Order: sequence, then structure tokens, then C-alpha cells
Amino acid sequence: MLNRRTGAALATLGATALLVAACGGSSSSTASSAAPAASAAGSAAAAAAASASAAATGVGASAALLPQAIKDKGEINVASDIPYPPMEILAEDGTLSGLDYDLSQALGQQLGVKVSFNKQAWDSIIPSLQSGNHDIIMSGMNDTLERQKVLDFVDYFNGGFSILVAKGNPDGITSLKDLCGKTVAEETAVAQIDLIKAASKECPAGSEITIMQLPSDSDAQNAVRAGKATADVLDAAVAGWSAKQAPDLFEVVVDPATPNGVEPVYTGIGVLKKDSALSAALQAALQELIDNGTYKKILDTYGLGQYAVPSAVTNGTKS
Repeated sequence: MLNRRTGAALATLGATALLVAACGGSSSSTASSAAPAASAAGSAAAAAAASASAAATGVGASAALLPQAIKDKGEINVASDIPYPPMEILAEDGTLSGLDYDLSQALGQQLGVKVSFNKQAWDSIIPSLQSGNHDIIMSGMNDTLERQKVLDFVDYFNGGFSILVAKGNPDGITSLKDLCGKTVAEETAVAQIDLIKAASKECPAGSEITIMQLPSDSDAQNAVRAGKATADVLDAAVAGWSAKQAPDLFEVVVDPATPNGVEPVYTGIGVLKKDSALSAALQAALQELIDNGTYKKILDTYGLGQYAVPSAVTNGTKS
């Protein structure tokens, strides 16, 4: 259901492929479509967050930092691989909620502009910015050094990876090393695939980890549910959410030494490097939300308070 999203995207393209995408040429971006009812209805949490923000500060001082082109347009267009709960939650009636969506609406309140959410496939989400279809990415995307070659990240979340297994943990998984000789299901092009490959190199010869790559994390979770895969390694927040929503189907392997997941990494708002003024405005707006308490309220709405960042930073991942 989520990842990237540790993801939102182009998770681990090779350096060459990623840099080629950054140099222009033909884009592999698919046309994005607005998520139904996203901007009109929103979620109760988003409305409450926006109301709290307005009561605290109204439009923030950060609005003055917005690039003139965004001010003239009156809108920030977000690319997001929907759904990816709890980051992006899509209700049956088309209403959007989730951490990324609610936070985007609160940021729009601070900046004095509309923020629209638009569905974009994960594997073309960065090209969607490069082609001008969208302004920013908010899709549970990890801030990685590889992605920093193309994007700047305004970081708003810090969590690692957890192992989602079938209820009862039939294979007795306690850590990544227990996945040796097993099959792990993953969404294509997500960051955790590199983590699994690294763990597999430590396995005894002939018992490497088999990675089953599937179109979405929902597909990966279904593979675990059907017994076709032992586990799905995904963002700790997403794993916890999935197990909470389907306690009869899944459980999370938690290492007490790393309660926020293995190898915690920042998650951020992705902005093209050429749009540094927009990054600065978003960073200032996020700091305002941290300072006025709206940020914490949104995280707490989804039980994600433990993954909060103490302050808004850009490109917090340094190694």
C-alpha cells in the first residue's frame, strides 16, 4: 500500500538513467489526472489542520517567498502515486486524505495558494516534474543522495523500513537475515530493493533472497497474503498502518533496537533543483506549521508522531 513511496519514486534508477532523465529529451511521464474530489472535498483532518493553521497565523510570512510564477498561477500542482496509505488515502467516494495530502493543504494555507493533488505513476513521477506537468512531488518519497542529483527535498518525515509478514509470522522472521532462501515481494523501483539485495549478499551460497517485483505495493501485500511471498519490506509507517487495518491478515516484525524501522531515512517534498525559490518557500511554510502545532496535529491524526522531524530542513540526507 505505501512505500516509496520510501517512497514516491523512480526509487532506485541507476545513476545513468536518472541523469539522462534530468537532461531532457523525451519524457516517459504519463499524463496525470486529478484525483476525484481531492481539491473540493478534502478530508476532515485536512480541514481541521487548515482551520488550526488559519487561526494561528493565517497566511504565513512564507507566502512572500513564493516565486512570482506560482503566485500568478495561484496553485501548486502536486504529483502523487495514489493510493499509498497512510501517506495518501483514497476513499471509495474519491475523497483524499493521508499525511501527504493533509500536509499539502496546510502548506497551501500558509502560502496563500491552492494545492492540487494529481495521480501520477511512481515510475514516471520525476519525469512529470521535468516535463512541466507538475510542480512538486509529495508521495512518501525518500530523500536519497541519488535523487538529490535531480531534486531538492524539503524533509518532513523520518522513518525506516519494516518487514510485513502474514499473521502468525509462519516463517518465524525476526530480521532481514531470516529472509535468506525466501521470496520477498516488492513494488517495482522502490528504495528498499537495494536494502534487500545488500542483505542477500550476506546469505549463504544458494540461499539468496528472491525478489518478486510487482506493479504496486498492494500487489506485494497480496502476494504475502496469498503465501506467494514470505514478506514485504516497506516503510515502517506503511507497514504499521497496513497491519492495523488488516490485523487478521498481517503483522509487523519489529526490532526493539530500531522501533522506527531499519535504516531510518528522511522523506521529503521533491522539487526540481532549478526551482530553488519554491523549495525555500515550502521549507519556510513547513517550519511555520511546526511552530504553530499544525504539523504535529496532522501526524497525530494518523498515529505517525514518532516519525516527526524537529525542524524543516532541505536535503537532510548526507550519506
